[in-house]
Amino acid sequence: MSGPLKTVGKGVRKKDAMQLLLGKPAYVDDVTPSDCLVVKVLRSPHANARIREIRTDIARKVPGIVAVYTYEDVPGKRFTMAGQTYPEPSPYDRLILDRHLRFVGDAVAIVAGEDERAVDRALRMIKVSYEVLAPLLDFRAAKDSEILVHPEESWHALCDVGADNRRNLCAAGVESDGDVDAVMSSCEVVLERTFHTQACHQAMMETFRTYTEIDAYGRLHVVSSTQIVFHARRILAHALDIPKSMIHVEKPRIGGGFGAKQTLVAEIYPAFVTWKTKRAAKMIYTREECQVAGSPRHEMEVTVKLGADRDGTVRALDVYTLSNTGAYGEHGPTTVGLSGHKSIPLYTGSLQAFRFAYDVVYTNVESAGAYRGYGATQGIFAVESLVNELAETLGMDPVEIRMKNMVRQGQIMPAYYNEPASACTLDRCMQQCAASFGWAEKYPVRRMANGKIRAAGVAMAMQGSGISGVDVGSASVKLNDDGFYVLRIGAADMGTGCDTILAQMTAECMDCSVEDVTVFGADSDASPYDSGSYASSTTYVTGRAVEKACLELKEKICALAAEMLGCPASEVVFRGREVARADGRASVSLADIATKSMCGNTLATESTSSHSSPVSPPPFMAGMAEIELDPLTGKVEVLNYQAVIDCGTVVNPNLARIQTEGGLVQGIGMTLTENIRYDDKGYLNERSLMQYKIPTRLETGRLAVEFAPSYEESGPFGAKSIGEIVINTPAPAIAHAIYRATGHWYRELPILPERIALDLASEESV
Repeated sequence: MSGPLKTVGKGVRKKDAMQLLLGKPAYVDDVTPSDCLVVKVLRSPHANARIREIRTDIARKVPGIVAVYTYEDVPGKRFTMAGQTYPEPSPYDRLILDRHLRFVGDAVAIVAGEDERAVDRALRMIKVSYEVLAPLLDFRAAKDSEILVHPEESWHALCDVGADNRRNLCAAGVESDGDVDAVMSSCEVVLERTFHTQACHQAMMETFRTYTEIDAYGRLHVVSSTQIVFHARRILAHALDIPKSMIHVEKPRIGGGFGAKQTLVAEIYPAFVTWKTKRAAKMIYTREECQVAGSPRHEMEVTVKLGADRDGTVRALDVYTLSNTGAYGEHGPTTVGLSGHKSIPLYTGSLQAFRFAYDVVYTNVESAGAYRGYGATQGIFAVESLVNELAETLGMDPVEIRMKNMVRQGQIMPAYYNEPASACTLDRCMQQCAASFGWAEKYPVRRMANGKIRAAGVAMAMQGSGISGVDVGSASVKLNDDGFYVLRIGAADMGTGCDTILAQMTAECMDCSVEDVTVFGADSDASPYDSGSYASSTTYVTGRAVEKACLELKEKICALAAEMLGCPASEVVFRGREVARADGRASVSLADIATKSMCGNTLATESTSSHSSPVSPPPFMAGMAEIELDPLTGKVEVLNYQAVIDCGTVVNPNLARIQTEGGLVQGIGMTLTENIRYDDKGYLNERSLMQYKIPTRLETGRLAVEFAPSYEESGPFGAKSIGEIVINTPAPAIAHAIYRATGHWYRELPILPERIALDLASEESV
């Protein structure tokens, strides 16, 4: 499009803002009936066990109980709950209910009843005799262990991802460019360190929840808080062993997902109950269930070997990631890739060789899944921390060492599928961040009058914009009465504002106001196919589909208007609220065109387009943290966090800024407070938000967000993504600041106050 943008680039209020602000019904439990069966799951108390005997006869006699199901009642088809494009890279390793239980919290039985009290009573009445097996809890010992998490013959992988259940491998691989060993041996400085990040939970406000019923046509109707309506339909059909045509999935508003709802955590249980009983059912996870049987981030141990010269030139990177997928393989093969593909390419500017190897292993702990950052968060923590250590070793400013080595506009990134950095202002992000943050003044360590220490740290990051060659985004745009438009999408707005952003693009294309665009989605019956809201794909991939659909619709509107004006379509001009003859002699309003389309017309004023991109242009980011550390208690307070992002054209600055602030808070929590601890029997201690500490606004200091826009030719209006990258810089930046304040490198997250205090106390006692 030519000329200045009218709607894109403006801070338009979210489409659903007022309804949510006023507390109007919006979420699954608000918009579905309450007079339905209550569904709950009996969960395993053992990390590794087989069911010897299960007695449900007493539970079935509880008044109000409609059904109790065990492993004997479910289909024998294995499947994956991972919401990914078919064929899924994640192995088919689940049953709805299995005799072999693989973690504390695994599903033993499904109970459905008229009310919650009856269901809770029935759960207590189920008697289970277990054959308790030795659990495999240490992911470092999982590969080729004698204990097999998945010994079953029916386990299988659809894609060649290096999976082998007989070796406890969910995935394995290695890739490289150049002779890493030769380059490394010629480097003047070689550092090798291992970093460990624990699993952490998305902790979205709305827990997992699903309502199911049989509709008027005998189909299974699923209303769920899900990011993936089309993947959900496919997964449910496969697991229930029924045709996809018999399932209809829709989502209302989503009260937060952050990747957790890219996995079918809750949907399968009420769906199974409804399909068997033909009665409506609902399942709502408690917070404890979200903690013990959700889909947290993968625990990873990342070993990085870095080769550089004394002038700070980074010449070689060798990264090995060991990832813990837990009891099942959801997203295991794909998250691990980002730990290398989104960290190593940051140093494309100087890198002569790289190697990236990985193993993803099964263990007897809660199954991991998708979480914002999707593996890049763990890999960037490791690589960026080691680069900071290199800077300290060489006595160089860590900002300058990055400016010397970072990827720049136009460079080909061998470690990122040989894709080009076609739009990249990472250098400007870093410079702008340093200036706004006051790096020169805050980088020196300062001891305050009260004995506390202030210090600063830095990191940079990249992510992606969808999955190149895989993700499909689609949009339908329709002209309606009075000349307003309906935009139908399959992408799921989970609080991110994608409904608003895509409406802005529609309004820009159709030269109308955002208020003239009504957004509908996502619904597997009514929406055009879309892979779903994940992988930072919606703005970039679905946004392009919106552009294409609008362009086609304008041509149809002009053709119909030309008929009304009695001239060829080549002689009319689209002007938003009207279509006029190019010579200015006559015009017809958009409202009249809409009316005409509904009477004696054969040309549909609706267009649907799909888009898939062969590339995934990365957004880039620089982040700087200022902390104040109390050496007596080890408490770390984040005073300031400065972020500067290159997400291409910023479609809605208000929403982009809020997205960034939210991601920064999650990154701060992952770094400092969010802890996961299992005992020696696989029991998770952090079962509520009283134990699992997510930061509040009081604990995140001043968050400052700026943008250094580039223009991505392949993106809608030059846009790239922003959803995930914003979580990736806090961990290495804060860990760097803590080193500056204490002299200790912390390579395991979270960095808890007691660890810092004990380290400093032991120094004083020497």
